[in-house]
This record gives sequence, C-alpha cells and structure tokens, in this order.
Amino acid sequence: MLLHLRSFSKSITRRKLIDSNFEDTKLNRCLSTTDLIALGIGSTLGAGVYVLSGEVAKKASGPSIILSFLVAAVASVLAGLCYAEFGARVPRAGSAYMYSYVSIGELCAFVTGWNLILSYVIGASSVARAWSATVDGMLGSSNTSYFLKKNMPIGLPYFAEFPDFIAAGLIMVLAGILALGVKESTLINKVFTVVNIAVIVFVILVGLSKSDLDNWNLNPETFNRSGRSDVGDVGQGGFFPFGVSGTLAGAATCFYAFVGFDCIATTGEEVKDPQRSIPISIVVSLLVCFVAYFGVSSVLTLMIPYPQLDTSSPLPKAFECVGMAWARYLVAGGSLCALSTSLMGSIFPMPRIAYAMAEDGLLFSWLGTINSHTKTPLVATILLGFMAALMALLFDLESLVDMMSIGTLMAYSLVAACVLILRYRPDGSSRHSALGDCSSNLLCELPSESVAAEYNDDKANTGQDFYHECQSWSIKSCCCSTECPPSANSSFIANVFVAVVGVLVTLWSAVLVHWLDNFMQPSPFAIVMLIVFSGGLLISCLILWRQPQNSAHLTFKVPLLPFLPILSVMVNVYLMMTFSGSTWVRFSIWMVVGFLIYFFYGIRHSKEGQGEMSSKPTNRSTKDHEKVFGEEDQALTAGGK
Repeated sequence: MLLHLRSFSKSITRRKLIDSNFEDTKLNRCLSTTDLIALGIGSTLGAGVYVLSGEVAKKASGPSIILSFLVAAVASVLAGLCYAEFGARVPRAGSAYMYSYVSIGELCAFVTGWNLILSYVIGASSVARAWSATVDGMLGSSNTSYFLKKNMPIGLPYFAEFPDFIAAGLIMVLAGILALGVKESTLINKVFTVVNIAVIVFVILVGLSKSDLDNWNLNPETFNRSGRSDVGDVGQGGFFPFGVSGTLAGAATCFYAFVGFDCIATTGEEVKDPQRSIPISIVVSLLVCFVAYFGVSSVLTLMIPYPQLDTSSPLPKAFECVGMAWARYLVAGGSLCALSTSLMGSIFPMPRIAYAMAEDGLLFSWLGTINSHTKTPLVATILLGFMAALMALLFDLESLVDMMSIGTLMAYSLVAACVLILRYRPDGSSRHSALGDCSSNLLCELPSESVAAEYNDDKANTGQDFYHECQSWSIKSCCCSTECPPSANSSFIANVFVAVVGVLVTLWSAVLVHWLDNFMQPSPFAIVMLIVFSGGLLISCLILWRQPQNSAHLTFKVPLLPFLPILSVMVNVYLMMTFSGSTWVRFSIWMVVGFLIYFFYGIRHSKEGQGEMSSKPTNRSTKDHEKVFGEEDQALTAGGK
C-alpha cells in the first residue's frame, strides 16, 4: 500500500524536462515583437472599455471605478512580470500550463491548463455575445433580438432568452481564420487594434471637453432623477458612493478587463525571438491597456452622473446625453473592432493550450494534431471554437464570467509561485532538467564541489566555509547568507515557506473580505487575526529574502524578489475570495470533470511517465535528451557528457 502511494505521489509531481533546442518546434516561427504587442492589446482592450466600465461604475464603484481599474491593473501587472520571466525562461507553447509543469508538477500543470481552457472558452463566448448585442443596438427598431425572442424563445433557467446565431457564427468565422495560419490572423488583428486605439483616443479627448467635476461629488438628496426608471442607485454619493468595499468588489469584476495578455505567453513556439519579445510585449501591452481603461472610465463618469450610465452600451449613450449623438456610430464601430480583436485573442490561445497538453499526453492525442500546410493545431482550433460557439448560442453567460476570472486568477497565482520556486533552485543542479532534476520531496542535488570551492575561496579571508554553513539544518540556515550558492537545503527551505505563504495568504484574504464587509463595525477577532497573519507573512517574506538565488542569465527577471510575486499572490487570492459561493460551486463541477479526465486518461498516457518507464535519464543520449535551462555552466555540461 505504501509503495502504491509513493508511486502515485511521484506520478502527480513529476515535472517536464525542457529541451535546450528552443528552435525545434512543429509550429511556424513568424511572429515579431510588434505582432505580440498588437495581439496583447487586441486581446485585452475590448469589452472592458465598451461594456464593463458602465456596468461597474453604475452598480459597484461609481466614480471610484478608476481605482477599481488601478487595483485590477496592479494584479495584472504583477502577474505579467511573472509571465515575462517565464517567457524568457521557457519559450514554449502552453503559457502558465507549461510553466507549472516544468516547476511544480504534473497535476498542478493539468489544473492550470484545464482552468485556462475554461477561461478562454467562456471569454470567447461572452465577447461574442457582447459583439452581437452591439450590432443589435445599432440596428435599432429592426434588431434581431426582438424577432428571435418572439419566434424562437428558449425559456429554460440558466439558458439565454433566445439562441444567438450572430455570436455563434462570428466565433466559427474567426476560428476558421485562425486555423488558416498565424501570420494571416495577426494582420487582421493589427488593423482592428489600430482602429480601436484611434477610437479610444477620440473618446478620451472629446470626453474631457464635455466633463463636469460635479459628477464625481453627487449629493443623493439633491440628485435629480427626473422620474427616469433607468437611473441606478446613487448610494452615499461622492467619489466612493458604495464604500471602499464597493470599489474593491468592482476591482474583482474589472480584472476581467485585463484577462487576455497571457495569450502572448502561449505563442512561445511561434515567435522569432521569444526570450526577448515575450517579456517586452507583455509589459507594453498591459501599460497601454491600463492607460486606456483609466482614461475612458474617467471621462465616462465625468461626462454624465454614474447612476445614469447605460450598462450595455455606456459610451454611445453618454455621447447622446451630452448632445453628440453623431459620435455613437463612431464609438460603435470602434467597439466592434475592439470586440473582434478581443474575441480573436480569446480564440487564439485555446487550441495552443490544448495542443501543449495533448503533446504531453494529458489530453487526448488527436487534439495535438498539427496541419502540415497551415502549421496550426487545426483540430483543436475547430473543436474548441465549436464549443465556444455552442455556449454563445445557447447559454446566458453572465453567471459564467466569474468562473472565468477564478480560473485565470488561480493560474496567475501559480505562475507567481513558480517564479519563487525556480529562483531559489541551485544553478545547474542537473544536466537532465532545465529546472533541476529534483525528487518528489522537492530536494535538489547539491551544486558541484567546484561551485562550492569557488565561493569558499572568495571568502577565505573570513575563515568561514560559506557553502557548508548553508547545509546544516538549523534556525540559522533559514537566514542563510545570500552570498552563498543555492543548495538543496536552501531550496527546500524556500519551497516550504512558499507553501506557508500560500496558506497564510488564503487565511489573510478570507479574514480581510469579512472585515471589509463589516467595516463600520469591525470584529476584534478579525483585527487580531489580520495582525497575526500579516506578521506571519512578513516573517516568511524575510526568510525567503535571505535565501540565495540561482544566477542563471535571463533577458528578464522579476525585480524585488520575493516581495513582488508574493504581492501578486495576495492580490489574486483576495480577488478570488470576493466571488459568490454559487460561482465556486460551478467552478468545482468543472474541476471534477477535469480530474476525471486526468486520473482516468492523462496520468496513464503522460509522456513524462512513459519516459521514466522506458529509460532512466542517465541512460539517454546527449543529443536527444540532455535538458538545460537558461545558460548553464558550460564546464558542468561538458563534464556530464
């Protein structure tokens, strides 16, 4: 029994070995940095500007929506920095899935990939319905929704009122374009992105000329509703009409607006220079998107009072209210371009995640089929596109959007944890793995004696053996000198405290959500727990800060380690805690389906598991199986051959 448990534990924690030849891929390497920036902006800058801003401002945040977008942007930028480092480390298709696989283990990687597929499928469906609603609004009295509601009503709970054929057809058309080839689809994406940015600049500049600062300081008693039924709740008025908790709740929803930049990381095998292009494009696209969201949400709440905002098409209605009805058609055109690029950004990474998982044996092998002519995962593109189209056709996706955000936030948190784990692993600890050939108990091989001797010679005048000082198990070893090379001991300590941070952040977030919900009458117990958990987090951060990091040369590294990745985890987990219980139930059902696939298929067909059974790593040929990461010491590599 114990042997079976040990074998099972080893199976779910085995990690993927990354080949040193990053150029070896079945996909077509044709994308430049400009292509990736356009893809990132197009994927991210969509429904958040033209739809979400009005809904959040009217129902949750009021004028403080600009701070909601700021909090969501901070969470996304922190996650983006972690993605950028991994893009420099592992330029492979698969995004956060691949990052988890090479650093934490197989089961964690499957969970991450499974959640990303959910996020992209739901994202594509919701954006397609928003695109359809925009077209429907432009048609006016002759819209299709009225006809379909009257003649083809569905009338079932959790389903849409009517089948949305426009949304479903749009998804299939764009999926077909993406299936034809990456270069062709990115050209269309660039055109739509340029039009989108031009319209947003127009909205910000013209909107500022029609702004009124009094709209940020409404008085609930004097605000004139004029008998209108579409005017929302004024709340307490002022800049925070629904309190700080409303602003933070709005931030959890606004996070949806930044989902999409991670599609850049899925292109690792289709970029000419991935280790340079991926980090640059992630950071640039996030900065551009934040400026756009901040500017549009500011002018939107300055143009008209937030209770009068329209939740489905806020910008066109806002221009109507200030006497510029002609601008609604220009804004609607920009909205269609933005939603089209956002939709392409949702469809683009779906098949690449499935392709990477199928290549590794965790999903069905036919999902990894690459068309010889287009060099794209044709089967996965059409199948997942059909799934998204079916959901857009039949389902009311409002309740599913939060599920998408939970999955994405979880993936972002895991990527941040992966950065911490990898940065504290020994340099070149094994020639068989890009990340160190570690056993299931997370211990890695020691650095070579030559590395240890080098450090000891440098410090000989102190009379201390710095390298061996970090090997002893003691309280002092938790504060090991950062001048020492990483070791098995320091790596294990880092792994333990990364896990401790995860537990403390979860407890801290749960207590903080409860405390903010009862801000006016805070519980003394909640305050004490917040202080205790905050103290534990601070101590854990300081211990991680004192651990030595590996010195692998990368084109980009997350600065201020470990503080920025831990801050990223804190923001992400807190936002996850703000979602409703029903959302967590639906998310759990999705996860159960995923676990059934993994434990009945993936765990038995895993390529890493088959590799372990066929031969040991030490018996593999140098040409086909030697694994490296970054720029390993050439002497170590040569010595292992």
